[in-house]
Amino acid sequence: MIQVIPEIEDTHLTFLLFVFSLQQISDYMETVKFISDDPAQKQFALALRKNVNAYFRENNLSTKGDARMWIKAVLMIAAYITPLVILLTIPMSGVYAILLVVLMGIGEAGIGMGVMHDASHGAFSTKDRVNKLFSYTLFLLGSNTFNWKIQHNILHHSFTNIHGFDQDIETKAVIRLSDHSPYKKGYRFQYLYAYFFYGLMTLSKLITDIGQLREFNQKGITAEQGKKPGMEVLKLVLTKIIYLAVAFALPVLFTDFTWWQILIGFGIMHVTAGIIMSTIFQMAHVVEGTEQPLPDENGVIKNESVVHQLRTTSDFARNNRLLSWYAGGLNFQIEHHLYPNMCHIHYHKIAPIVEKTAKEFGIVYNLKPSLYAAFRSHAKRLKELGAKSETTT
Repeated sequence: MIQVIPEIEDTHLTFLLFVFSLQQISDYMETVKFISDDPAQKQFALALRKNVNAYFRENNLSTKGDARMWIKAVLMIAAYITPLVILLTIPMSGVYAILLVVLMGIGEAGIGMGVMHDASHGAFSTKDRVNKLFSYTLFLLGSNTFNWKIQHNILHHSFTNIHGFDQDIETKAVIRLSDHSPYKKGYRFQYLYAYFFYGLMTLSKLITDIGQLREFNQKGITAEQGKKPGMEVLKLVLTKIIYLAVAFALPVLFTDFTWWQILIGFGIMHVTAGIIMSTIFQMAHVVEGTEQPLPDENGVIKNESVVHQLRTTSDFARNNRLLSWYAGGLNFQIEHHLYPNMCHIHYHKIAPIVEKTAKEFGIVYNLKPSLYAAFRSHAKRLKELGAKSETTT
């Protein structure tokens, strides 16, 4: 069964140690352990925890969200709902309608990154019911909360950038994101076309959620999370039907747009959200300087878990406060992976502490100074991955 060592609670800080034992599902996963012979790595982990704890203790702060998260939630949901209301109540030309669905896509991405993401990690609020409520905002994107928590909270955070374990770096149709994935010559132009396919992220989830949940059910993951597989399938199907019914029925009933115009608008909204979210996600893990290690024959990654997180993630544009606000701190990916249960509103203060501590122990802190630098680095990695023919399968 999937077992995650319990969170270590210390005054104001919840620090999640990534030590995992996945001995179930032998045909799906192996056991992966993070072990280092370097005593400095253990000392780094202790020093980092001490330094970050001190910040929260000295400032008498909770690691969770505060009123700022409620304000953001209202604004992001409004950015999604308000254009829809205008579309449904005011007759307009196709040009204005397109602008509004683009705004909806921007709001949809903002909900996913800045509201749902924190809530699904239990970081939005100190109250579990509030976190659960706002985690359900993922339904506004047409996706499934349970699937997300398995894929993201457990698999991605547990096995960051580890081929065969982290689904986020699995080959996406015609996009190769791992050094160890099978290679095809067609990938050589992916640095040019990848962003179009990134736009299909949320649209594809409308369909692939079903197959993904089926896989989780078959492999026993759903049951091990204390859920009934059949009930999860029923909930997923019903929420998909309701989402699609609302998305198409309301425009049909309240506007003069034809069905194909509505379909195009729906697609534009999702492509806008998909491009934004996928690009930001990938700029945190598939850039220069981030590693993609493989376990050895004994299933061991030869780093302490906290060091593994630093070596597989990257921060970017830390001084861009607007981007940090909109993206829910996903440009502080190092801090997020070290402290997934910490609300992103704290990352701006925590990041210098993490960077300073890492440098004191000679551990590389991967930082791209701007959004452009991160985008350029990601494009370069896509080009490298598209040109590389040596693979490990």
